[in-house]
Amino acid sequence: MSFDDLSEQLASVVAITVTPFGADGAIDEKDYAAVVDRMVEGGISVVTPNGNTSEFYTLSSTETERALRITVDVAADRAAIIAGVGHDLTSAVAAARFADRAGARGIMIHQPVHPYVSLDGWVDYHRAIASAVPELSVVLYVRNPRIGGEQIAELADACPNVVGVKYAVPDPVRFASVARDAGLERLTWVAGLAELSAPGYFAVGATGFTSGLANVAPQLSLQMFRCLQAREFGAAMEFWEFVRGFEELRAAGESANNVSVVKEALAQLGLCRRDVRPPASVLPEADRSAVGVLLNSWSLR
Repeated sequence: MSFDDLSEQLASVVAITVTPFGADGAIDEKDYAAVVDRMVEGGISVVTPNGNTSEFYTLSSTETERALRITVDVAADRAAIIAGVGHDLTSAVAAARFADRAGARGIMIHQPVHPYVSLDGWVDYHRAIASAVPELSVVLYVRNPRIGGEQIAELADACPNVVGVKYAVPDPVRFASVARDAGLERLTWVAGLAELSAPGYFAVGATGFTSGLANVAPQLSLQMFRCLQAREFGAAMEFWEFVRGFEELRAAGESANNVSVVKEALAQLGLCRRDVRPPASVLPEADRSAVGVLLNSWSLR
């Protein structure tokens, strides 16, 4: 698979896995494998382990490596695997090199977690990681509205393996400007705030979107994507309304329950435990009931 191949695949639903935990607090490898297999069998063609929905910042390097290996093994040749990497530069480079050895098709570089991010420093951080794995495709994860098209274009000039951007700034106007300044056709632009943001971002240039819902109901995410791909925005908004309650539960409280809602749904479907790691927490009973109502409305149980 070439860089161009993965760039084309990104124009789809990019599913971010949850990381199921067992009663002992460790990764439940059996449940993890089952969730990935169900997603891929449901038609998902791009899977990202070790993303934010995977509780990336609570996982050790040993755990992220194990999660990636399970994802690659389960998906086999049925889906492209893009591994989340991040933290300090040394750790991110080590994780990127491991992803290459493990058989991932690319990496997604998490937004740097640092109180002082300069624009030049942002470019330097990503250039160092991308340059360490020149044979792997690289997807940038942009959550900082200060990052503009100039920085992304500079990085793409320096690193030809940069093929896509997961844009997660909640501002479609800013997104439209950044994408055009960097090169709308040069990179694949993925709406990084899941189903609720997808129609607005597709209208101004995105060709893919990320999804945590795909862990639970991959068919709904894919149906919405097909409508957006066909520029059938009215039909897409019907799916938007259908999943709106679920995604709004995830977004409430500055996305405090982003992962907890997904795991609660999977728990009610008997697919994994609802456990999450601090600083997240399991849902209160009222929200658990709301998730159950949504699952019933989707005829999933």
